[in-house]
Amino acid sequence: MKIQDLQSSSAVIDALARGAEANRRSACRTGSIDRIEAPGRLVATGDLHDNPVHFDRLVTVAGLDGQATDPAHLTLHELIHGDRLINGMDFSYRVLTRTADLKARHPEHVHVLLGNHELSQIAGAGIVKDGVRVVEAFNQGVDYVFGGDADDVRDAITDFVRSMPLALRCVCPRGDILCVHSVPPAAIMQRFDPSVLTRDLRDDDYEPRRGSAHLMVWGRGYDAELLEDLTERWGVYLFILGHEKAEDGARFIPPNALVLNSDHERGVYLPIDLSDPPRPEESIRYVARISSP
Repeated sequence: MKIQDLQSSSAVIDALARGAEANRRSACRTGSIDRIEAPGRLVATGDLHDNPVHFDRLVTVAGLDGQATDPAHLTLHELIHGDRLINGMDFSYRVLTRTADLKARHPEHVHVLLGNHELSQIAGAGIVKDGVRVVEAFNQGVDYVFGGDADDVRDAITDFVRSMPLALRCVCPRGDILCVHSVPPAAIMQRFDPSVLTRDLRDDDYEPRRGSAHLMVWGRGYDAELLEDLTERWGVYLFILGHEKAEDGARFIPPNALVLNSDHERGVYLPIDLSDPPRPEESIRYVARISSP
């Protein structure tokens, strides 16, 4: 049953726990990633940053609102730390909880990818976004709503975040698509363990500035040489990324990476027929505005 009360600590903790269990035990989970195969449809997205209108729209587009008999796969990542503050407090635990609930109800179709803001939240990192200390603002929101139960809610959030896969790998006839929040920059490749996508995650993978999961979700400044190296290492045909700003909602990075933003007014998603995916250089032509009717 869909969660109804986002101010009930027991309901929120239960939804987060069910989402964490679904992340870990769904049939599509293999090691640190989710893996799916054609045929099927995918709705690939970028950072969401607590945009509830776009969240609802994406759920509807994917057919996960209960109306479709054959829903699409849906990626969701970078869910928290939006700009919708109330008295300086961030209540984006709500979209995180709704996402956990959605994953629990559709374990094989919802793919909740680890993002740097979720990882920073559970690590207590000092991120400042538009002048706001977002980790503190998030904690203040949880404290305000849940009072004496706030620590239990935070523990459930931590468990849900640590259950998230690093990526979604889509096995397609033309070549594999890798949906991931970001990829590590060339400057840290000597410290990065590329095998992280083919094994289970360990505690040290989450270590700030050292762990491979941390390095992977904080990547920026990709170039063709790096992408070609990762293409060869991981056997990837097309990377679909978030994390970086795309003013028009999408930006192509040659030879085979597409950055999506799903949080702002020009936010987009990329619908993909997994049996006939677009060529990397043509992928940006197929993005769709989330705000379109």
